[in-house]
Amino acid sequence: MSNNDYSARHLSVLEGLEAVRKRPGMYIGSTDSRGLMHCLWEIIDNSVDEALAGHGNRIEVTLHKDGSVEVTDKARGIPVDIEPKTGLSGVEVVFTKLHAGGKFGSGSYAASGGLHGVGASVVNALSQRLDVEVDRGGKTYAMSFRRGEPGIFDDKKGIKPDNPFKPFEDGSILREVGKVGKNVTGTRVRYWVDPQIFIKDAVFALEELSARARQTAFLVPGLSLGINDARDGKSSKQEFKFDGGIIEYAEYLAKDPALTSTWRLSGTGSFTETVPVLDASGNMVSKEVERSCDVDIAVRWGTGYDTDVKSYVNIIATPKGGTHIQGFEQSLLKTLRTQIESNARKLKVGNDKVEKEDVLAGLTAVVTVRLAEPQFEGQTKEILGTPAVKNIVANVVAKSLTARFASSKRDDKAQSALLLEKVVAEMKSRISARSHKETQRRKNALESSSLPTKLVDCRTQDTAGSELFIVEGDSALGTAKLARDSEFQALLPIRGKILNVQKASISDMLSNAECASIIQVIGAGSGRSFDLDSARYGKVILMSDADVDGAHIRTLLLTLFFRYMRPLVEAGRVFAAVPPLHRVEVVNAGSKANEVIYTYSQAELEDLLKKLEKAGKRYKEPIQRYKGLGEMDADQLAETTMDKNARSLRRVRVEDAAAAETVFELLMGNEVAPRRDFIIDSADGFERERIDA
Repeated sequence: MSNNDYSARHLSVLEGLEAVRKRPGMYIGSTDSRGLMHCLWEIIDNSVDEALAGHGNRIEVTLHKDGSVEVTDKARGIPVDIEPKTGLSGVEVVFTKLHAGGKFGSGSYAASGGLHGVGASVVNALSQRLDVEVDRGGKTYAMSFRRGEPGIFDDKKGIKPDNPFKPFEDGSILREVGKVGKNVTGTRVRYWVDPQIFIKDAVFALEELSARARQTAFLVPGLSLGINDARDGKSSKQEFKFDGGIIEYAEYLAKDPALTSTWRLSGTGSFTETVPVLDASGNMVSKEVERSCDVDIAVRWGTGYDTDVKSYVNIIATPKGGTHIQGFEQSLLKTLRTQIESNARKLKVGNDKVEKEDVLAGLTAVVTVRLAEPQFEGQTKEILGTPAVKNIVANVVAKSLTARFASSKRDDKAQSALLLEKVVAEMKSRISARSHKETQRRKNALESSSLPTKLVDCRTQDTAGSELFIVEGDSALGTAKLARDSEFQALLPIRGKILNVQKASISDMLSNAECASIIQVIGAGSGRSFDLDSARYGKVILMSDADVDGAHIRTLLLTLFFRYMRPLVEAGRVFAAVPPLHRVEVVNAGSKANEVIYTYSQAELEDLLKKLEKAGKRYKEPIQRYKGLGEMDADQLAETTMDKNARSLRRVRVEDAAAAETVFELLMGNEVAPRRDFIIDSADGFERERIDA
């Protein structure tokens, strides 16, 4: 069947939309910003599938000022002829029928991302209004929907989602609204999300959209993606187009100097699977079909220790992995173990065995597979479930890597030797770290003397309820000793600014007294050997002054936790204390005691003084301005920062580890130029009043 023979008879209709609005989470994961973005991916992925099939090389996404979003492509256009089983136009079938599309064994797509056929219809069901225009056969066709129901909006006063709407009654009409050149084809979808479904705070995240567009441009060489953000009235445009494919993608992702060049591992495998298909009479029957799976992988090892593996199925990201990643990691470990065993004497390995974490250290990889009708676990497509893919990927990796290690080229030999040496060094480092960790388990009361002498420990043995305050300076420590509850609050003072661990090596970090004592006191190790269950305290609270230096110290500490004790941050057990900036004593008339109010910013203080003035209340002058924690007496420190019943704490969260990694590298890393550019670009938006000078 010709690829261009794509018409409504390919569309297989299975069921309606009622369940989608009732349980949207089943289809898009959630009804917050994440679900909102998932809807947008569904529409974009349909256009990308067309580009993958060789139709169209341009996709544009526009975020409009009125809250709507529009996706435009120059592909074949959705079929406009009548689908024989339903008697509806192809456009209406695609946007109103669940599990209907050109991806159910029709031959229109060899490999597609939106395989469930629910994407467009789910977005339609969850939209207050959706407009679709199709250029096909020299004409422009249009159709509009309200919450999944087709009909016509009265747009005399402009296009709005809440305009009067008249649903079709006898039969649907696909309107002809214009003419185009005979060879002009494409689809435009614009929709307004339904406020009855999505929470008020749900917004389209431009950074996430840009990252996804960049990723897609890497994965589909030659495809051009444009993003236009017109939400604030100004047009902000971005363009993405890459011709280097996944090799260029892996090099873009890599943050450390290269140990090996970027290697490409590619191949094809086939498998059979039993799938349900519709026969000529419309009944569902089981049929055994032959499938092929194309594997294309880019791998590159660097001198660093972090692992970054991105995986995709038909260019759809699978952040939680699946059978393709299982096959990749299993084969990588097996192949490198074989190579190390055959060079055991030269590498001085002994009887120790290389583990997966040793092989993955410093690895940046992009793993892509393409196959028809992949099985995913759930509609959000985060995990690939097709079992046969595991062995196909494993075979391709084993074959390609073994050939690379057997290569007689001088460059390949040198890189292979460096890689094996790195993996063995990682193995030895892991074994050494494990031995060290076993001797550093939480000390009992008799052994506590081996902890740093400056630690002021608490009495409780209950980890969950205990708190460790990392305090800036000895003056604050003296006050904190009197303010704390010694039953469950421990104190560890640090002197000034600790080492910036984003720039330093592991050995420099461990030899730094302040960093080493923090790691030792927490007692759970560091880096990849960090064991969250061994942490000696339930909460770690960073308590620094409310000034620029205090903020810098807090940032340096957060860099240490993010880089070497990240599970503690991810578990939500790291907090920043919020000490007040001002203490206002309100004078009460008569014998009534004066009232003390603390404020945490200049704006909050000004608001408070205005309210007091309006209420005719006096306050003592001068207002006390805290420059540091040491200026507070014990009662004030307890009341504002340490007493569980009165204090304010800010929990440090890592919602997006990749974004956080980028920010830490930008602000704290070795590259000065990007940081300088960031400071210059952000200077205009900075409030000068925040500078504590």
